[in-house]
Amino acid sequence: MKVAIIKYNAGNIHSVDCALRRLGVEAVITADKELLRTADKVIFPGVGEAETTMNHLKATGMDELIKSLRQPVLGICLGMQLMCRYSEEGEADCLGIFDVSVKRFVSQRQEDKVPHMGWNTIEQTNSELFKGFTHEEFVYFVHSFYVPVCEFTSAQTDYIQPFSAALHKDNFYATQFHPEKSGEAGERIIKNFLELR
Repeated sequence: MKVAIIKYNAGNIHSVDCALRRLGVEAVITADKELLRTADKVIFPGVGEAETTMNHLKATGMDELIKSLRQPVLGICLGMQLMCRYSEEGEADCLGIFDVSVKRFVSQRQEDKVPHMGWNTIEQTNSELFKGFTHEEFVYFVHSFYVPVCEFTSAQTDYIQPFSAALHKDNFYATQFHPEKSGEAGERIIKNFLELR
């Protein structure tokens, strides 16, 4: 199985690569469009800022390439947000795979800290990514922006308000949390993604 990690101007690529290695998978980290088109699975990781990153994707033609992929694609954190239509972070027009806008967290109470950082539970899971999950699992989040609960929501988390912890549409899967930093639960999610047909 050929697994490709999209190489672009975002962080966190190497922790995703390490998580795959722990599962015995040697991924290729690449910006080569032909390698990405022919991979069995593609991972779109991300730590960074939406507007700057979208500008880079558009300048390199990577935006059109990602939207054209037909194999299973997994967006992580910023990767998930960039797969949406629009982000309030830099007022960026994004890829539009998921027809929903990314919103900024606004604290409602003094104890509401932004960014949402640390372990939280995911619930109402309804995607093949969560195969084998029998109860709420803890996963690791770091984000100041969120995707509201919508028709594409495949898992929810509650922080300040309920939001989409994961999205799914056709061959596109995405998590707001970092499965590569989420212990056994995250490892199971990556394994489930690799087993998708």
